Amino acid sequence: HNVCILLAAYNGEMYLSEQLDTLLYQDDIDADIYISIDLSSDKTIDIIQEYIIKYNNIYLLPYGNKYGSAGQNFFRLIKDVDFSSYDYVAFSDQDDIWDNDKIIKGINALNENNADCYSGNVTAFWEDGRKKEVVKNDPQVEFDYLFESAGPGCTFVMTKEFSLALKASLFDNNENIKNIWLHDWYCYSFARFHGYKWFIDSESLMMYRQHQNNEVGANSGIVKIINRAKVVLSEDAFKKVLSQSDFIKIESKPIQLLKDNSAKSLFLLAAMAKQCRRKKAEQIAFFIMVSLLAFKRLIHGK
Repeated sequence: HNVCILLAAYNGEMYLSEQLDTLLYQDDIDADIYISIDLSSDKTIDIIQEYIIKYNNIYLLPYGNKYGSAGQNFFRLIKDVDFSSYDYVAFSDQDDIWDNDKIIKGINALNENNADCYSGNVTAFWEDGRKKEVVKNDPQVEFDYLFESAGPGCTFVMTKEFSLALKASLFDNNENIKNIWLHDWYCYSFARFHGYKWFIDSESLMMYRQHQNNEVGANSGIVKIINRAKVVLSEDAFKKVLSQSDFIKIESKPIQLLKDNSAKSLFLLAAMAKQCRRKKAEQIAFFIMVSLLAFKRLIHGK
């Protein structure tokens, strides 16, 4: 199996070598690693250049631009890397630890489930030794892809056919890519809307490092609920939903209700919670938060 691994890096000197080592020693595949570095102030580029000298399957894209987020850096990789000669495409962060059989198990799961895209659960771990399974494989529901990803992008393995369609979608609307927030959520949303089959695995095949620089981490419990409530009530979350849906040209019922943005439409959206999130607890949170937003509209006379 020929696999193209896309790695987005930014100020990654602390953990990058450990990540690259686990990519280089994947079982039963032939992998090439393509790296894009967001303009960094540490030794990230030096580390990568040392690896390029040592290994003949690591490639660095032209360096010097500032992309501003992991999502935008990954979009650059998807657009600029020619993966048409590979069987599969996978994403990698710069600071995780992969099991040696991570990619081959993903490929096998794709074939066994006749799927186009694979993702899985991860084991979050912290510097103090704590570990926690992050479960993402609750059953997919009709509109979950409008509001959440299939899991962290670093678990994704995608067929060439899907990856080429994904690439084409970015070129088709190139000037608006800056309006999309997260590459992994975009991939999932694009795939589901266009009828590609996505398999979410119950098995964790990697250690997902948590530290203060995580763009989107594994926060849980009351902290996660409070943070999400702030984002939803500020309406920033739904702006991101609408930006992405506009980019993909999705006009399904939840999107129409969000665009209407009246108290009535938001109450109707809240009632669709079971169709909009996979996890039971997040369905309840969705119902409560969207209802609160609807009440906010009522109080302000909308």
